[in-house]
Amino acid sequence: MSVLRSVTGRRVVQLDEGWRLALTAPGVAKAPDDLSPALDWIAAIVPGTAAQALRDAGRWSVEQPAPLHDQDVWYRTGLAGTGRRTLRFHGLATLAEVWLNGTLVLASDNMFLMREVEVDLAGRNELLIAFRSLDVELEARRGRRMGRPRWRTRLVDDNTLRLVRTTLLGHMGGWQPPVHAVGPWRGIEMIEEAGPVQVRAVEMRATLDGDDGLLAVGLEVDCGGARPAAVLAMGDESCPLTWVGDRRLEATLRVPRIEKWWPHTHGVPALHRVRVRLGDTEIDLGRTGFRSLEIDRGADGKGFGLKVNGQKIFARGACWSAVDLVSLAGDHVRLSPWLEQARAAHMNMIRVGGTMIYESDDFFTLCDELGILIWHDFMFANMDYPVADAAFRASVEAEAAQFLRRTQGNPSLAVICGGSEVAQQAAMFGLPLSSWSSPLLDEILPRAAARLRADAIYVAQSPTGGDVPFSTDSGVSHYYGVGAYLRPLEDARRADARFASECLAFANVPAVSSAGVPWTDSVRWKAAVPRDHGASWDFEYVRDHYLRLLYDVDPVQLRADDPVRYLRLSRVVTAEVMESTIAEWRRAGSSCDGAIVWMLKDFMPGAGWGVVDSTGAPKLAWHGLRRIFRPVQVTLTDEGLNGLGIHLFNDTAATVHAKLTLLCLQGGERAVMRRGREVDLPARSNRTLSSAEVIGSFFDITYAYRFGAAALDATVVTLDDAATGERLGDAAHFPLGRGALDADPGLSAEVIAGEAGWLLRLRTVRLAPCIQIEDPHYRPEDEGFNLLPDEERTVRLLAAGTSKAVPAGAVFAGSGRYEIRYQG
Repeated sequence: MSVLRSVTGRRVVQLDEGWRLALTAPGVAKAPDDLSPALDWIAAIVPGTAAQALRDAGRWSVEQPAPLHDQDVWYRTGLAGTGRRTLRFHGLATLAEVWLNGTLVLASDNMFLMREVEVDLAGRNELLIAFRSLDVELEARRGRRMGRPRWRTRLVDDNTLRLVRTTLLGHMGGWQPPVHAVGPWRGIEMIEEAGPVQVRAVEMRATLDGDDGLLAVGLEVDCGGARPAAVLAMGDESCPLTWVGDRRLEATLRVPRIEKWWPHTHGVPALHRVRVRLGDTEIDLGRTGFRSLEIDRGADGKGFGLKVNGQKIFARGACWSAVDLVSLAGDHVRLSPWLEQARAAHMNMIRVGGTMIYESDDFFTLCDELGILIWHDFMFANMDYPVADAAFRASVEAEAAQFLRRTQGNPSLAVICGGSEVAQQAAMFGLPLSSWSSPLLDEILPRAAARLRADAIYVAQSPTGGDVPFSTDSGVSHYYGVGAYLRPLEDARRADARFASECLAFANVPAVSSAGVPWTDSVRWKAAVPRDHGASWDFEYVRDHYLRLLYDVDPVQLRADDPVRYLRLSRVVTAEVMESTIAEWRRAGSSCDGAIVWMLKDFMPGAGWGVVDSTGAPKLAWHGLRRIFRPVQVTLTDEGLNGLGIHLFNDTAATVHAKLTLLCLQGGERAVMRRGREVDLPARSNRTLSSAEVIGSFFDITYAYRFGAAALDATVVTLDDAATGERLGDAAHFPLGRGALDADPGLSAEVIAGEAGWLLRLRTVRLAPCIQIEDPHYRPEDEGFNLLPDEERTVRLLAAGTSKAVPAGAVFAGSGRYEIRYQG
C-alpha cells in the first residue's frame, strides 16, 4: 500500500537492536534447535547485511570479499511482549526462514518482497532468521524445469541468478567487487494495533485536471463493524469519504489552482500533506505532489521527450547504484548527501537501473523534496527470465505490485521501466526478432503499471526503439558512441540520439585529496578501473583515447614522462568530453531530450565511472556536468563554415534579463574581437544565435575558411545578469584545439581566512581554461571553470576530512603544465 505515516492507536516498533549473527555450513541446522551451542555469534546491524556485520567485526573486507552465498547465515534477537502482533520484514536477502520461539512462521525466496506475518508473543520471545545458501539453491534450481534460457550474458557472473529474485549487485564482475547481499537489508518492524481502527490498505493518486488538483484516496479499514464519519483533508481543503461496503472508504478531493510539483530546474517541487480523520482516529498519509506527465514523440514519431505539466524539459542526471554496496543502506541520513549532490549539479533525473535494488521510501521522499525525477527500472537486466514458471511469475507480480503501491504518493517517480538491456542482449547475439520480446516486459509489468501508477510513463526496457533495440535514433538508447565505442565528438550529433538513459561512461580520475588509491600502486589502481566483463580493454583505455584526440599527446608516453600532468589532463578530458556532448544535445534543434550519465558515484576508491568518488567528493567531471546542466546557461557548438552556434537556455519559471558578451582572444590575452548585447530569455525557453549575428560582420571565428594564419586561439562567451552582473553561465571554444593554448597563463593565488573558512582568491593574466586546485587537505567548492584575462574569482576551500591543516597546494589550468603554488 501507499506509505502510511501513522494511525492513532497503532504502535510500530523498529526491531533494530540486540541482533547477533553466526555462520554455519549449508543445511547443517534445519531448525534453531540444531544450532550448535559453540557457534560464534557476533553483533549485527539491522537493517543491514552479513557482510556489514563481518566487516565491522574485522572478519571480512571489501578489498578481499569472502563469499557468503556458500553458507547459511543466522540472525537472532530477543523480543518482549505478549499477545497478537504483526511482524513486517521490508526485505530479506534472499532465501529466508523466520522462526519465532522455535516455530517456523514465514519463508521467503524473493529479496524484493515485503513480508508480513501475524504472531502471538508469549512474554520473552526469541526471533531467528535463517538465510539459506544461495549456491545450494541455485544448484537445486538448475535441475528444475524452469525453461532453458534463449541466451546467456557475459555481463553476469552466473546466469542461473535469473531463476531467483535477488540483486545483481556483486555479481557483475569488472566494475564492482563480488559482495554478496545476505541478510535483513531493509528494516524489520513489530506492529501492535491498539486503536479502534486498523488500516489494511491505502491507495492514493494525485493528478491534474487543468490547473486543479485531484486527489483520489481509497482505504481498506477494519472498524469492528462500525462505520464512523470520515473526512479527507489536504491543507485548507477537505471532503467527506464515502463508505463502499463495510470495509472500504473512497473520496476524490478537488483543489482549485493547486500549486504543482516541478523538477527543481523548472520550478518549485510543491508537496501537500494528506490526512484522514475517521471518527476519533487520525491517519497521516504523508505528503504528495501534483504533476502531469506526457511523452513527446516528435514530428517523426521516433522521439522520447518528457513533458511535465505540459512543459517539455531536457532531462539530465546520472544513474544511481547504492549508497554502500556492503550495507545496501537506504535511510535518509546516508542517502541525503548523495542526492543533494545530484541536485547541486542541477540534475533533475536519477535513474535506478535493473542491475541494482528497489530504492527505499526515504529515497523517494528525498527526491520528492529535492525536485528530482526518478526513472526506476524493475529489477530485471540482461538475462532471459523464466516467467512461464507459475511460482516465479506469481512472485514477480507481487514484487511489482508492492513497489508500485508503496510509491503511489511520490510525484518524483516519472518513468517506470521493465528492465535493462534484455532485448539488447538477445539482438546482439543475433537472435531473431521473436526473442527480443518477453511477456514479463511487454505484458505483466505494463499491466501492473497501468493499474497502479497510471500517472507515470512506462517503458518496456532500456534501451528500446528503432530497427534494433540499441538504435540511437529512435526511442530510448544507451549511448556510448562518444565513450566506449571511441567515436569522435561529432558523433553526438550524427547519432541522432533521442533520449540517452545511459551515456558517457569514463574512468573519471578523483581529486588528489580523496583519491584513496595512489596511481603508482598499479594493481590497486587498475582494480578500481571499470571494464565490461570479459572485455580485453578497460575504461582507462577509453579515457586515454580522448586524451590523445583532444590534446594531441601520447598518453602512454605522457604517463611515463610526466605522471602528474597525465593525471591532471585525465581529469580535464572526461569533464570536457561530457560538457561538449551535453552542449550538443541541449541546443535548440537537437533531436535529444535527455541524457543520464553512467554514473553518479563510485563503489570503491579510484578512477571509477562515478562523477563523485566513493568518499563523496565531487570529481572534475561533476563540476563539468554542473556547469552544462545549469538551468540558465550559454553553450557553444562549432558549426564550421557557419561559425559558432551560441545556445541560450532558461529553464526557470521567470524571464531572465541578461548581458551576452563574446570575446575572441589571441595568445589567450589580446582581444581581437569583442561584442556585447542584452538578451531577454523568456521562462522555460531556449534559443540559438549565430556568432555572425552577434558580431554583425564576417569573422572566421571557427578558423574554417583558413585565410592565412588564425586570428584567434580562443573564444569565450559569457552570460551575466543585466541588473546585478552575476555570472549566469559561460562557454569557451578553441578553434585550433585545446592543446594549442599552452602558454603560461600567469596565474596568481592568495589564501584568505574568512569567517566561514578558508578562501582562495585567483587571478590570471591570460585566459586560464579549466582551472584545477590541488590541495591534500581541502577540495574547492568550484573548479573546472574558465578564468578570463584580468578576471578575479574567489573559491571556498572545503576541508577534506577532519584535518585542521592550513591550506597549501597548487592551482593550474588547461593542460596542467604550468602551476602556481599557494600557502595559507
